Amino acid sequence: MNWEAVIGVEIHLRLKTEHKLFCRDRAVFGAVPNTHVCPVCIGLPGALPVLNPHAVELALQTALAFGCSVHLESAWARKSYFYPDLPKGYQITQFEKPIATEGRVTFSSLEGEASVRIRRVHIEEDAGKLLHDKASGASAIDLNRAGTALVEIVTEPDLRMPEDVRSFLGELKQTVEYIGASDCNMEEGNLRVDANVSVRPVGSTELGNKTEIKNVNSFSGVEKALSIEIKRQISIIKDGGLVSQKTLLWDDHRSELREMRSKEESDDYRYFPEPDLYPLLLSQKQVVAALNSLPELPRDRRYRFKKTYKLKHYDAEVLTQTTANADYFEDLVEINVDPKVAAKWVTGPLQALMNQRGEDAQSIPVRPETMGELIGLVEVGVVSESAAKTVLVI
Repeated sequence: MNWEAVIGVEIHLRLKTEHKLFCRDRAVFGAVPNTHVCPVCIGLPGALPVLNPHAVELALQTALAFGCSVHLESAWARKSYFYPDLPKGYQITQFEKPIATEGRVTFSSLEGEASVRIRRVHIEEDAGKLLHDKASGASAIDLNRAGTALVEIVTEPDLRMPEDVRSFLGELKQTVEYIGASDCNMEEGNLRVDANVSVRPVGSTELGNKTEIKNVNSFSGVEKALSIEIKRQISIIKDGGLVSQKTLLWDDHRSELREMRSKEESDDYRYFPEPDLYPLLLSQKQVVAALNSLPELPRDRRYRFKKTYKLKHYDAEVLTQTTANADYFEDLVEINVDPKVAAKWVTGPLQALMNQRGEDAQSIPVRPETMGELIGLVEVGVVSESAAKTVLVI
């Protein structure tokens, strides 16, 4: 019997705001533990949340970048669970009325162009962080992260292969970085991925029991963890067993999954309306303004680069990895450097120099004007290409 996986993904993005979602504490990574906390984010009695409007703007732009339907009225809810890094005993989020629904992400899969439907986009606050390496035989709690602004993107179970999950996540991350909603740094926890997966016979429309994979800190880790879990589930079913619905933790060092707890359903969280916050009301004017503020998105820019500058797909893809690279390339073209020649230098020698120096195309001292002059000298035969590359490094 042939089997297929059914995969849905939940992505948590920390929004690029100076302050937390419901208080004026700064959202800072790497600060001394428990130095950016206040009565609101640690849930002291009588402390009332006040919404950060910048977080709403970034969440709105994120939803619109993926073609979601924005709801002019959304509502806040309390998601109750008890964990050491959640001092209030609940998380303020959106449940029945999220800010947006029904979007789509188009990406390049192994079999060509594919797309994943977005079920919902909602805003919520983050929990704190457990530190397991600060005290011998115990875990410490840092609440600096508690209350920082997140947007959660939940997909439909449209993905079938772990490799496609990785490609989809790359496209989503790149788009979010383009609009500036989050820096998506996985090492700092600014982009976190949970994957839900089940298996079924090819051709079946029924969904099997799913497991949820957490604690993955890289896209390659997501791909590897899903591959292992899919094989495990198929093996269980072939042996006549039943897949248990549970949450699994990924151990990147050992490349293995281990059980964390049984999988919760929404009823387990006892959602109820947040009594301290009014519903979130948006105007059509705000939505239009957010839509008009979006930059050219990476997929559109790749298409334009191929069509306008006659670039190969690979070159267009590399050049549009970041807005800084794409802008640098277009600055070279504007000073009359042939597009194909400009692409060769930006994706080759300049990229190597940036990698070596740990800089990007925005901060690198070799500006487009200087690079254009150097390329011009090579083109007319004044200096050789190898000599120009040496000059570039110096």
